[in-house]
Amino acid sequence: MAEHHFNIESTQANPTIEDSVDHDASKDTAHLISNDAWYQVGFALVTSLNSAFVLGYSRIMMVPLGWIGGTLGSIAAASISLYANHLLARLHETGGRRHIRYRDLAGHIYGKKMYYITWTLQYINLFMVTIGFIILAGQSIKGIYTMYNNEDALKLPHCITLTGVVCLIFAFSIPHLSALRLWLGVSTLLSLVYVLISIVLSIKDGFNNSKRDYGIPGSTTTKIYNGIGAVASLCFAYNTGMLPELQATVRPPYIKNMQKALYLEFTVGVVPFYTLIFMGYWAYGSSTSSYLLDNVQGPKWVKTFANAATFLQTVVTLHIFASPTYEYLDTKFGWRNESPYSMRNWVVRFIARGTYLGVSTFIGALLPFLGDFVNLTSAITLLPLTFVLANHMYIKVKGNDLNTIQKSWHWVNIWVFSLLSIAGVITAFRQIVIDSKTYHIFADL
Repeated sequence: MAEHHFNIESTQANPTIEDSVDHDASKDTAHLISNDAWYQVGFALVTSLNSAFVLGYSRIMMVPLGWIGGTLGSIAAASISLYANHLLARLHETGGRRHIRYRDLAGHIYGKKMYYITWTLQYINLFMVTIGFIILAGQSIKGIYTMYNNEDALKLPHCITLTGVVCLIFAFSIPHLSALRLWLGVSTLLSLVYVLISIVLSIKDGFNNSKRDYGIPGSTTTKIYNGIGAVASLCFAYNTGMLPELQATVRPPYIKNMQKALYLEFTVGVVPFYTLIFMGYWAYGSSTSSYLLDNVQGPKWVKTFANAATFLQTVVTLHIFASPTYEYLDTKFGWRNESPYSMRNWVVRFIARGTYLGVSTFIGALLPFLGDFVNLTSAITLLPLTFVLANHMYIKVKGNDLNTIQKSWHWVNIWVFSLLSIAGVITAFRQIVIDSKTYHIFADL
């Protein structure tokens, strides 16, 4: 049984990112690294960007901000997200070694305390995102059921439980990120299925609906809170919170290949993303649903196909976001000197991942309105990790090579996203209080 041992090398003695990498990072993990072409990681990022969450962005982003705010905000968030991830990618080889985990990079730069803080923040975020995916997949099953059966026998918690079982089977079969390979292509095709169906049906409905209202709903106070939440969601949409873990899988040159993967995400990947959220908002205005397939009108078999594609794609995407947790469990409890398909490693995966997904599924069924909590944890974890920490780490590592204007720019990013994170937390808490008066545990939403 193998365990990862934390090791800090001070960046103060060797702070540049141009050093030769003399450490074999593969010795630190049970998972396969440095094996994938840049486009495989790129497809993982595209899949994550166009996950089932995209079906709610017309409502979450566009309705609170309107055409001007939503459009400009989407473009600005994409630009700053590409920039922040570009900074993180450049820090991958710091101090003469690769950093294949976010916590390793933070610990190397700041010390042991920040190692554990980063680890905690990242894993809370990924855990909540995992639960969110399970709920989304459960909603897609429920959507299929309600189209063919008026009875209320199959409830959302049942659908969420079924999702958890399917996700466990998939997690049990795929030992690490590199093993996804063909599944990433399948996931991309599945994304195109529900995205294209949603776009086509939205356009059809839009031409048949001449009474669309694009006014921003709510009182002045509500508009302010919802607007802040929408801006935070814009930043959440483009980011994974696990870029170093994804970069660990690419072949050398690690930095250039990761940058190629990011460019694929923010060029090809944003095309279906933008088309869907803009067409959804154009067709339904402020009445857009938080699950766009609930809005669209069309043949049952077409909507069934879209919901089924949503379910299957979510299973694959969940595996991507759960992979850092799986990597930790496999490294700590597995046998690295054996094949990942050995009997003992099969048993480890089944028990460790089964426990993780079992807890996630139970919480998803218990609190199916968890989207509010996902917004809360994103404000607490994802915004600081992706924007605040990335800019500050870059100053720490590259500070001697930056002029005053460049340093000021990074500090502006640090302060702006720190304030946005605080505002997002307040907004999410407010929404939790409101929704707690409406929903109950194991609710059939």
